[in-house]
Amino acid sequence: MPGLHVDWHIGGLPLYPPTPSGDSKSRTLSWNNHTAPVSVNGWILPDEDAEEEMESLKINGSEEVTNSRGNTGRPVLERQSSSPMMPAFMTSAPGKVIVYGEHAVVYGKAAMAAAISLRSYLLVTALSRWHRTITLRFPDIDMEHSWNIDDLPWSTFSQPSKKKHYYDLVDKLDPELVEAMQPHLAIISPKASSDDRKIHQNAASAFLYLFLSLGSQRFPGCIYTLRSTIPIGAGLGSSASISVCLSSAILLQLRTLSGPHPDQPREEADLQIERINRWAFVGEMCIHGNPSGVDNTVATGGKAVVFKRGNYNQPPTVIPLRNFPELPLLLVNTRQSRSTSAEVAKVAAMRKAQPAVIEPILEAISQITESAHRLISTSGFDAKDAGSVQTLGGLISINHGLLTALGVSHPKLERIREIVDTVGLGWTKLTGAGGGGSAITLLNFNASPSKMTNLEEKLANEGFEKFETTLGGDGVGVLWPAVLHNGSQDESGEEIDQENFLNADGRDGVEHLVGVGIGAFEKREGWKFWSSVGSPHVNSEGKQEPISG
Repeated sequence: MPGLHVDWHIGGLPLYPPTPSGDSKSRTLSWNNHTAPVSVNGWILPDEDAEEEMESLKINGSEEVTNSRGNTGRPVLERQSSSPMMPAFMTSAPGKVIVYGEHAVVYGKAAMAAAISLRSYLLVTALSRWHRTITLRFPDIDMEHSWNIDDLPWSTFSQPSKKKHYYDLVDKLDPELVEAMQPHLAIISPKASSDDRKIHQNAASAFLYLFLSLGSQRFPGCIYTLRSTIPIGAGLGSSASISVCLSSAILLQLRTLSGPHPDQPREEADLQIERINRWAFVGEMCIHGNPSGVDNTVATGGKAVVFKRGNYNQPPTVIPLRNFPELPLLLVNTRQSRSTSAEVAKVAAMRKAQPAVIEPILEAISQITESAHRLISTSGFDAKDAGSVQTLGGLISINHGLLTALGVSHPKLERIREIVDTVGLGWTKLTGAGGGGSAITLLNFNASPSKMTNLEEKLANEGFEKFETTLGGDGVGVLWPAVLHNGSQDESGEEIDQENFLNADGRDGVEHLVGVGIGAFEKREGWKFWSSVGSPHVNSEGKQEPISG
C-alpha cells in the first residue's frame, strides 16, 4: 500500500530536531482542505483536538471516508516511506552557586545566583515499538527502575480536568495525581537504605509526573540514563539540573521545542527556555515541595540571575544577567553535612532577638548584591580587567564576613578560606545556607599552576573535595543526535550509547566522554544552547528586562 504523504509544520516555527536535510518541518496529514497531526512511529504531536480528529478518521487506502465529526476526505497517497525510530539524543543542564545574598534573600532582599560548569547529562534511547517499558537509570546513586507503560495511571492523568499541555503554567502539584503515582514509587529500590530510597523515589517522582503529564500511553519504550558531575546534597542545584534535563528531553520527544540554532531570534529562544523552565519547576516541586524556582531558572537559562521574593505566595522576580561573564571559579566541598532549615532558623532567631543589629547586616548583604549587579551591567565592565575582578572579589570577601556575623559559617568553611588566603589565589566565601556545604573562590589573574597544585595538596590533605569550574556558563543544552568527535579525526564521530555512557568512569570520565566544553574540549562542537542564541532583551534605558520566575 502506498504511504501517506506527510508535511511538517507547527505554528510557523521551525521544529527541533531538524530533518536530515536540515529543512524545518512539522507533521500533518492533508485530506481535501483539512490538516491534522499524525503519529510517526508512535510520537504524537501535542494537539489534542487534532489527535481526536485523526483517531476518528478511518483511513482505508485511497477511499473517501467520513469521521465521527462529519468531515469527509481522501488521504493524499504517495510512495511508501519508512518511519525510523527517534535517534538517541542527550540533554544537559548546569548546577548553580549563590554568588551573593544568602539569607538576606529569605527576607525579600536581592541575591545573585550563577551557573557553574559542573553539569548533569541525560541520554535518551528509544526502544523498538514492541518494547512497552520505560527505564530510569541513575548509576551515580545506584538507582535503576523500569515501569510498564500500560500499567501507569494514564486514566487519572488524562482526565479532562487534569490533563496538561506543554505550554501550560503549573504552579502546584495536583494531590490526586501525586496519589496516583504512589504505588509506582513505593516499589522502587526496596533494598536500599531509607535515606537512599528517599532520594531514588524523589528522582522517580519528578520523572513520572513529567512523563505522565506531558506524554501519552502511545509513547514508545525508552531508556533515560542520568549521569551527573554535580555533588549531591552540597547546595549546588543538582536536583534542578536533573529536572531541567528531564523536562527538556520529554519536550523534545514531543517535538514542541524549536532550535537552538544560530539564526533563531532571541525572543523565540527565550520562549523555549521558558517552556523548559516551567516544567522543570514542576519536577522541583516533586522533589522539594515548595522550591523558590531560582535553581531551575539558572539551570535552564544559564549565566546568572538576580532574584527577589518579597511575597512567598507569589513567584520571585528574576532578572536574567545574560551578559554575565564566564569567570574561573574554585569550588570546594567541605563534606560537612548541613541543614538549610536549621541555618535559616538560626538567623531568624537572631533577627527576632536583635532586630536593630541583624536587619542592617541583612540590608548590607542585599547592597552587596546590588553593587555587583550594577558593576556587571555597566557598558564598560570588562571581565578581563584585573580591577573589575578585584572589585567583585572584594564584595565576595565582605559578603562572607557578614554571613559569619550571622553565625552561619563553620570551622571547615573558615579553614578553606584560610588555606586559599595563605596561598593567595582569590576571594572566598561560603555559598548556600552555610553550616557546612561548599565554599567558592573567585580566582584572581595570578593563579599560577604551581599555586594551584600547592592549594590542591593542602585541601586534599585535610579531606576537602576540590573542583575547578567556570562561573556563568551556558544553560540547558541539546546534543542531537548523541554523536561527538571527542578529539577524533573520524568525520562520523563517536556515537554515545548506553554502554559507553554507563561505563564512563566518574566525573572525569563523564566530562571526557560527553562534556559540553571543559579543559581540552572547550566549547565542544555538537552541543547547542538556547542561552547562546541571539542577544538579550533590553528595555528603553538599556537595561535587561526582568521576568517572573
